[in-house]
Amino acid sequence: MHTRTRVNIVKIDSDLIESDGTDVLKGLDAILVPGGFGSRGIEGKIAAVNYARTNNVPYLGICLGMQVAVIEYARNVLGLSKAHSSEFNPKTPDPVIALVTEWIDRDGSVETRDESADLGGTMRLGAQTCKLVPGTRTRRAYGQEEINERHRHRYEFNNNYLQRLQDGGLVISGLSVDNELVEMIELSDHPWFIGCQFHPEFTSQPRDGHPLFNSFINAAVEYHKAGA
Repeated sequence: MHTRTRVNIVKIDSDLIESDGTDVLKGLDAILVPGGFGSRGIEGKIAAVNYARTNNVPYLGICLGMQVAVIEYARNVLGLSKAHSSEFNPKTPDPVIALVTEWIDRDGSVETRDESADLGGTMRLGAQTCKLVPGTRTRRAYGQEEINERHRHRYEFNNNYLQRLQDGGLVISGLSVDNELVEMIELSDHPWFIGCQFHPEFTSQPRDGHPLFNSFINAAVEYHKAGA
């Protein structure tokens, strides 16, 4: 509504991408990989990220969608062919996504979790403040220095790979208030490629939309026009 755009949503099972390849993505004006749990279809999601990145198709990765974007970049740009999330492959030699055991909550309190704890009780839940990096597409989309977005996940960007990924061209566009958790990523050499660890759909409204969705849809419109 906010962008005055009629969006035609095409739902594609990532299992289909694994079995039939990325040809099923041809003709799309943008690709969104949403949040989720479990290993089913993960390689299909990673393949979808690769298709969007290498074909300059607008991409938005939400929660798990950001994580698979990091995995894809580590594998295919940094050359870490076995990079993965420890959620799906605990024995991966390059866990670019891993379980973070401690973080500071929005009110300053320290939260902890571990692999053996209850899934729901160990999630990073609720609104968290995110600092946006000046000069990034994300900062321009929001038009402000700090945002509050809601989370629902256990695994995080592994900071042990932060410098290597940045040196390889991955842009960190959003960080937690203590600078310990990567909240958003993007690519500077791509028309529109953004991943967020939080869930913007939780704060999106029918009348006003959401800055990320609005910018994403506008990018899809531009991509469509360029190919028309």
